[in-house]
Amino acid sequence: MTFIIGAPCVDIMDRSCLQECPVDCIYEGGRKLYINANECIDCGACEPACPVEAIASDRDEDEDFEPFIVDSVEFFQSVLPGRDKPIGSPGGAKSIGPVPADGSYVRAMPNTGSNP
Repeated sequence: MTFIIGAPCVDIMDRSCLQECPVDCIYEGGRKLYINANECIDCGACEPACPVEAIASDRDEDEDFEPFIVDSVEFFQSVLPGRDKPIGSPGGAKSIGPVPADGSYVRAMPNTGSNP
């Protein structure tokens, strides 16, 4: 089990969850945040911290989150635009900083322009 960040985070990226994650497994993309399933310890601290309710367990069987499961895998395992290799599991988001790219599902979403 792991947690997924869905549509409410796109172009919002409140970042409250970053403060709560004890293992630094939440990475900043260009338009949303991503939880690295290989680094997440399933503590759930991030979920109640999100003011827009963008975080859910991948076992919640919520159809709205399904495309974000695939997009999250792509974010970490595929070569993203502007990068020469996949992010993989570098052992914490702080080690690489913000990544100005997203998975293809998020890239294809209309831009709401509300990302700070």
